[in-house]
Amino acid sequence: MSQDPSSRQPVGPPSSDRQPPERPSGERRSDNTLAALVAAEGARPKTATEFVEATLKKGILSGALPAGMALRQEDLAREFGLSRMPIREALRQLEAQALIDFTAHKGAVVTEISLEDALDLFAIRRALETAAFALSIPNLSPDDLGRAVEVIAEIDTEADAGRLGQLNRQFHMTLYARAGRPKLLTLVEAQLASYDRYLRFHLSAEGREQMAQDDHRAMVEAAATRDVAGAIAVLERHIDTAADALTRFYAMRDGAAQVE
Repeated sequence: MSQDPSSRQPVGPPSSDRQPPERPSGERRSDNTLAALVAAEGARPKTATEFVEATLKKGILSGALPAGMALRQEDLAREFGLSRMPIREALRQLEAQALIDFTAHKGAVVTEISLEDALDLFAIRRALETAAFALSIPNLSPDDLGRAVEVIAEIDTEADAGRLGQLNRQFHMTLYARAGRPKLLTLVEAQLASYDRYLRFHLSAEGREQMAQDDHRAMVEAAATRDVAGAIAVLERHIDTAADALTRFYAMRDGAAQVE
């Protein structure tokens, strides 16, 4: 398979005497940041795609590649010394982890994940989901609880970061489905859908253990015994723990950036 010629062109002075247009200072800083990240990553993982993904992920999570920064394929190909094929695949992997978004005019850009927005969403979830869960528990059937257990097992074995958010939403909605309040459930599902990108970002930053499967199991166990108060306590802890962990991540990242 032939490689994209544009990714192998030398980076040097133009062959003619005419100088190329001056690039905006923001773009020059972006190039310098990418070059530093590539140099710092050292030995490559097994594939070129994994190397690009690991390098960009580290830069995004550390804040070195700031929110809103455009990640142009031609620039990445030049800095990594690769064709565009592994670059495109790495960007798709980063999109699944909610680390980048694709926009109509800029292409791939670093995701804007605001701690303030995340904490606002956690507060809304806490209010809505506890109400829905309390209403649903007396009406949950053995089949409902069995399905929740099946989703927990699916989460344990799922490797696709994009699927984890869907499964998390499916688990929670299974437990809330018997609330008998259609408008409330519509609001709950909408907030869980909004939370999906924050969850995937959180998992990328902190690891799969942040799925808090022990809490999921405890919620099912409490619901099975009709222990409404116990189940709600677990759900509140589940949401509060996630909010605290994300807050600590931002505090550590911002502290590290200040030291540098």
